Amino acid sequence: MKKFKKFYIETTSICNLACSFCPPTERQARFIKVEDFSKILDDIKPHTDYIYFHVKGEPLLHPKIDQLLDLSYEKGFKVNITTNGTLIHKAASKLLGKPALRQMNFSLHSFDGHAGSENREGYLREIFTFVREATALSDLIVSFRLWNLTRDNVENHIRSRNRATLGLIEEEFGLDYRIEEKVVPGSGVKIAERIYLNQDVEFDWPDLKAEEDDGRGFCHALRNQAGILVDGTVIPCCLDGEGVINLGNVYDRPFSEIIEGERANRLYEGFSRREAVEELCRKCGYRRRFGK
Repeated sequence: MKKFKKFYIETTSICNLACSFCPPTERQARFIKVEDFSKILDDIKPHTDYIYFHVKGEPLLHPKIDQLLDLSYEKGFKVNITTNGTLIHKAASKLLGKPALRQMNFSLHSFDGHAGSENREGYLREIFTFVREATALSDLIVSFRLWNLTRDNVENHIRSRNRATLGLIEEEFGLDYRIEEKVVPGSGVKIAERIYLNQDVEFDWPDLKAEEDDGRGFCHALRNQAGILVDGTVIPCCLDGEGVINLGNVYDRPFSEIIEGERANRLYEGFSRREAVEELCRKCGYRRRFGK
């Protein structure tokens, strides 16, 4: 039976921002129903212990996120949430003290990625307030993400575009160094107990309209990760944000059957040969990170 280190459950396809690095979804706007979420958890229980409230959409928009976290705990899952952080003040009461919540990832690059963003300091202060309270109450892990470097930034070691954000983080955590001096793009630096900062190159979402490469390479899709979109569509990885590689629907068939289906096995076996058999995979730059 396949086991996954990461399992993505899209709790909503709706987002409150329109960031330049994240193409808008063309799918129907919806929130997952609590009863459907419960069914999915039962379905995937043999396959993972860790779930991620993420594919597209902003999970803190879900009006019953507290109930989703309670269900996750009751059924034995640990939860990771990736958020743009803009709603943390409103959602904090639904998150604090939830034993299922293992990690919060704050995509801080969304501030500069969204044309309408205002008041950087106020945005970050609300996140810092939540982080202070949450880490005092529990063993929550926090990752601040700045995934907006260009390849030139990395090659020339010029990473000044995030200086305003990094300066506020340094002030908040009393750091006696500039973060740029220690962080390595693609990995992170520990800035406090259970609190990390990660910088990386902005990645391109795979797109069927993009240029296709030779299809050589490897991916962890259906090896250490899989996902389910808000409408029940099973996808092989978190970058198939439109459900192009539709492996089946958990409301029609059990998840265990879907990932042993013909299309899923062709994808899995293809990457065993270091070959991308799906068109979308041949147009995914992220795959190249694992070499040929």
